[in-house]
Amino acid sequence: MSLEGSLKEFGLADILQLLYLQRKTGVLTLEGRMDRVRLMFYEGNIISAETRRKVEANRFGKLLLKKGLIKEEDLQKALEEQQSTGEKLGSILIKKGVIGKEHIQEILTTQITEIVIQLFGWKDGDYEFSPQGVPVDKEMPVSLDTQHVLMEGLRIVDEWSLIEGKLSPDTIFEKTGKSGAALTSDEEEILGLVDGERDVSATIESGHMDSFQASKSLVSLMEKGMIEPKETASVAPEIALRGAARPDKKGIPYPPFITTVIFLFSLFIAIISFPSQRSDYTDRIKTSADIDNIRFVIEAYKYENGSYPQSIDQITKTADSWGRQYIYKPAAGDFVLFSAGPDGKEGTEDDVY
Repeated sequence: MSLEGSLKEFGLADILQLLYLQRKTGVLTLEGRMDRVRLMFYEGNIISAETRRKVEANRFGKLLLKKGLIKEEDLQKALEEQQSTGEKLGSILIKKGVIGKEHIQEILTTQITEIVIQLFGWKDGDYEFSPQGVPVDKEMPVSLDTQHVLMEGLRIVDEWSLIEGKLSPDTIFEKTGKSGAALTSDEEEILGLVDGERDVSATIESGHMDSFQASKSLVSLMEKGMIEPKETASVAPEIALRGAARPDKKGIPYPPFITTVIFLFSLFIAIISFPSQRSDYTDRIKTSADIDNIRFVIEAYKYENGSYPQSIDQITKTADSWGRQYIYKPAAGDFVLFSAGPDGKEGTEDDVY
């Protein structure tokens, strides 16, 4: 049974967490305003990513050069052999002894990460996950840890707070004439769109990347002295760039996984501040995290079977931090899940939900 819907109703972080917890294998397709991305999962981790966006020619080889892992002449010889044999570039370079397998896997992981991370900037879009077999590269397996992806998504949200203070939708940039700075391919594309007439919104609309990457490139170009504001907007910096995913300063809730991270971080500070209570706090943190994960699995069960499970044993045998089974009570169209806490008694103040 496929999983599909709108990113407005079920966010990317929730989708990734579900696929990871269920250890799913299959293809997740995400369709946005400016791109279509296919992610392949094997037992909950991402092993491949494809994008419809225009990709720089021979990006893989150029990344190897940029990192100083190979020489230009070695790359050219490998490319010539690739044209005649059709063999993968990485396999050719390894066979020739030019580079090690671990370096190839590192670059492949970087490419997949770049594609996945830019999805956290999507505000709208549709998704569909189809359970199916996926090809696994046995010679050079790559597996991107889903938990790492979620943390990178958190980093992106943090970076938005820096970006939004330096850009507003109707700021107009012009080139300074400075040259010589090392630029990424994204920065080169955005620099080519800066003409002293387009504002930030128009520049983003004219490019081939999402709002986050385009905005980040504009800020980077400004910091490198390549562009400067021609006309400063008078609008408040809280105005969101179109298509941006960021936390709102006026009360709009953070994405669910951000709220969870903030909550856990607050408890962590409490643990450090009060060592005598460390064990109790640690037990509660673990139990609370387990409950969140179990709730997610229960919802997934309902999605696949049409109703909630009748018993917690159908979902997990996991015990709480005090060695007791979690208390699960299904009801009409809903359920209750909690731990009786340290005292093992329901309905007391130390219950954990």
